[in-house]
Amino acid sequence: MINNTPLHHIKELAEYIALQYEEKITPVNRIANHEELELFYDAYDKGTFDGMTVYTDNRFYIHLNTDNGNREDTERGRFTLAHELGHYFIDAHRIGLKKGILEPHPSIINRKQFNSIEREADYFASCLLMPESRFKQDVFKKKFSFQLIDNLCTQYKVSRTACAFRFAQIGNHPIMIVYAECGIVKWKLESDDFPYKWLLNDKNVPANTVMGEYFTQSNTRDIYKTEQVWAMDWFNYVKDRDTGRAFYEHCIPYKDKALSIIWED
Repeated sequence: MINNTPLHHIKELAEYIALQYEEKITPVNRIANHEELELFYDAYDKGTFDGMTVYTDNRFYIHLNTDNGNREDTERGRFTLAHELGHYFIDAHRIGLKKGILEPHPSIINRKQFNSIEREADYFASCLLMPESRFKQDVFKKKFSFQLIDNLCTQYKVSRTACAFRFAQIGNHPIMIVYAECGIVKWKLESDDFPYKWLLNDKNVPANTVMGEYFTQSNTRDIYKTEQVWAMDWFNYVKDRDTGRAFYEHCIPYKDKALSIIWED
């Protein structure tokens, strides 16, 4: 059994490591090399795994699956490596790997604990790639817009999704992120101070939204831009006086998938 690590400990650890380097784009490969970790960027078949940390013969090895897009210095590859570094640097994870308690491929029985451990490694990766002290300096320079997310992605060499997640955690403007596949919401995340917590249809993407139009119009509509939507179109439990409350939505579509960022002026 692996005990959970407090998030503030993970944050302090990841940011301490990141701030040892002056460059804004955290050099994850150099960090791995400094720890004498063996990195293998190889093709392990699409859909199997992104990254895997293995302990054998008294050494740690990190495997990154290029078939899933985890190539060196790509946004996805950088996040996956940062995630695997979390398994190495977080004491409970590292000890679990050494003792064989933390398996690279978990059984169904251990799925709940595995998911908790993976969330800790994701949080470590987020803090390592976008340390709060640096990130906030850039966040507070401009009024929020989708362009701000795009700019931050470039500055920190992370994906839009990872950047939006981090902004929702520590940014200076409340946002909600919604991800859907084939018109079905798979997950959402909102800032603590975002005014609404519940979506209109729970799992089905509401039709009168930018994302809804993408899924209902044969995925052909050009929606790579910000459009105005209304509270009553996206959210449940909207009070009568707020039915005309305006929000902005920027939808990023890809085939049968879409991610929307929603915010208010």
